[in-house]
Amino acid sequence: MNLVIERHDRVVLVRLNRPQVKNALSSALMRELLSCLEALDQDPQVGCFVVTGTADYFAAGADIKEMSGKSYLDMLNEDYFVGWEAFTRLRTPTIAAVAGYAFGGGCELALMCDMIFAADTATFAQPEIKLGVMPGMGATQRLTGLIGKAKAMDLVLTGRPMTAREAEQAGLVSRVYPAATLLAQALEVAAQIAGFSRTATRAAREAVAQSLELGLHEGVRLERRLFHGLFATPDQHEGMQAFLSKRHASFNQS
Repeated sequence: MNLVIERHDRVVLVRLNRPQVKNALSSALMRELLSCLEALDQDPQVGCFVVTGTADYFAAGADIKEMSGKSYLDMLNEDYFVGWEAFTRLRTPTIAAVAGYAFGGGCELALMCDMIFAADTATFAQPEIKLGVMPGMGATQRLTGLIGKAKAMDLVLTGRPMTAREAEQAGLVSRVYPAATLLAQALEVAAQIAGFSRTATRAAREAVAQSLELGLHEGVRLERRLFHGLFATPDQHEGMQAFLSKRHASFNQS
């Protein structure tokens, strides 16, 4: 098993589980992860995913052993790494809880999540340049959108590591916690998100995610249409009536 899955009420915790290779991301792990999460993404009783590794490494990178013997034609014909794009199409909000190393593909997997919570021990890097290659799971695009060209160029062209605090200051990481409390904090926030209207959280994350791809005019138009659409849901009525009545809302969450 490349993964360990735990249910915490409406939160699904996914632990990467290849300790013998520091959670290197193999094709088998990718298939197992997608098969599991795509099914759970359809479950109305799931409101948030948390993806994590161990205290020492989130994921040390893509599986170099798996790739090293491949030719250009092998990579092209397989469209190697394309499967990971399915992860970005999941509609359930996803938090990466990162402790230790998130290098190469590990950093890129974290970037695919909606938020990154980091332990104060976490380190992020794109060291592919040291292997004679470059990132291939989206880092050149997602890093640039999140932290800007200057920082992205720095990381991609030097392969240097970035501490959790620097990553937070750059806008890569949402929150930094002491390592001992990281997972508990991530699960607490995930439970909070999962307690809101499932329809509303999905719409909100779609609007924010699309901001990196659409121009301002189209992005605001999308946001407005999604906002309008939520007025067709029972959760909108419940949320606003609860506010006016000064009580806690009881969302349908389906």
